[in-house]
Amino acid sequence: MTLLDGSSSTEIDADIDHCWAVIEDVGRAPEWQQGLEVVVVERDAQGRPLICDTTTDARVIKVQCRVRMSYDPPRRLGWARVESEHIDVLEGSWELEELAGGRTRATYRLAVDPGPVGLLARPLERVLRPLVVGRRAGELAEAVAAATGSAPSV
Repeated sequence: MTLLDGSSSTEIDADIDHCWAVIEDVGRAPEWQQGLEVVVVERDAQGRPLICDTTTDARVIKVQCRVRMSYDPPRRLGWARVESEHIDVLEGSWELEELAGGRTRATYRLAVDPGPVGLLARPLERVLRPLVVGRRAGELAEAVAAATGSAPSV
């Protein structure tokens, strides 16, 4: 059973490389993703975060999880649960698609399974979905705009 499984997308008025530069900088994600904390535990051979301890403040609960990052530049950044006391499954990604005119479509995907406790949490799905999925694409658009000095196009 997956309590939360969803995605949000937006078109950003910036090329794919500018968008990738923002999402690839995982350690700085809390600067533009509301309610997220990231501690880099281990880096890969290129110096990118590989294992991270994350805390997501979903207002009703703070979810702590150790995740492993995967990179497919400049198209996809993924992460998956390594360990957590709170959830059985957590998988997510940023997927970027190059569009005409130097624009990029960014899609945020997240799937969370809290395990046996999930039946108790099911009524919270409507509250959690907009907090941890719905706003992410817009936050990326704002972060890319700030990094490139342009106005966000959400």
